Amino acid sequence: MTNAVPAWSLHQNASLRPLNTFHVDARAARLLRVSDPQALPEALASVAGAPLLVLGSGSNVLLAADPQATVLVFDNRDLHILEHRADHAIVRAGAGVIWHELVLWSLAEGLSGLENLALIPGTAGAAPIQNIGAYGVQVGEFIQTVEAWDTQEQGWVRLDQDACRFAYRDSVFKAEADRYLITAVEFRLPLLHELRLDYAGIREELQAQGIQQPVSADVANAVIAIRRRKLPDPEVLGNAGSFFKNPILPLEQVEVLLQHYPALPVFPGNDAASRKVSAAWMIEASGWKGRREGDAGVSPDHALVLVNHGHATGAELLAFARRVSAAVLEKFGVPIEPEPRLIGAQW
Repeated sequence: MTNAVPAWSLHQNASLRPLNTFHVDARAARLLRVSDPQALPEALASVAGAPLLVLGSGSNVLLAADPQATVLVFDNRDLHILEHRADHAIVRAGAGVIWHELVLWSLAEGLSGLENLALIPGTAGAAPIQNIGAYGVQVGEFIQTVEAWDTQEQGWVRLDQDACRFAYRDSVFKAEADRYLITAVEFRLPLLHELRLDYAGIREELQAQGIQQPVSADVANAVIAIRRRKLPDPEVLGNAGSFFKNPILPLEQVEVLLQHYPALPVFPGNDAASRKVSAAWMIEASGWKGRREGDAGVSPDHALVLVNHGHATGAELLAFARRVSAAVLEKFGVPIEPEPRLIGAQW
């Protein structure tokens, strides 16, 4: 006879090292784990009055200090199709579902849309917060509904795509941090759609693999191959993926930059009057790619990736990131900002 998994559990003085991909050895005075979202109100009552910090797999946070909050982790990993339509399906994923597993599962079910987002670390519940994106795709394009507990209104809410206020690496969940405790995400995934191949070497990777007429699964495999070449495995070398956001600048400023640095990669911005420029290129041009100070450093393979070579503290990683940013600002006059949420510090 097996023991039933408790709907929730509370742990004291818990290590957060296994719960963040930087492998920072922070600790939580209280760690609340919830496997059944319907028990969330009861679980929250056990820590009433305490601030909350929600962690997915800790792949988009930097713990610059021990969190002064109860850390909440969702362990619900249910994943199923709610409905099939002629040209799409609605998929529901529990907050604890591992993101890459969701991508692979959706492709195996014959669904498209998420292939460019393969191998991004994290969970389904964390994906809407940062509006994760890669290779020309943002997850908000495919999110139909986010289900959450509203800590302000003390009740369940279902936010549609418009209410989520998705923008580049942004959403209402990021703007109103800790208000919404995301318990499930519902995706509208097409059966067929136009593949996005013209970003960061995808088409070249497909050609190298001898694929002339790719399908969604081929694109996912190409993305996985590219990411494994460029990005360190967080299980081997602590990191949170891309640490800095690509800045979006006025077109006039970009034109001036290109006069001085014609090799600077430029991508479409939010509108005709803006462009996105490559933070990785500017970091490398500033001499910081592969640089290391103590156990904090920049990956030698990808200049956007800040890494922990072993025992760097969150404060040391943050101080190092600030020096990288200052160097880019001095050389290019362009401020770059972190993608991960900073816990225990301000940028």
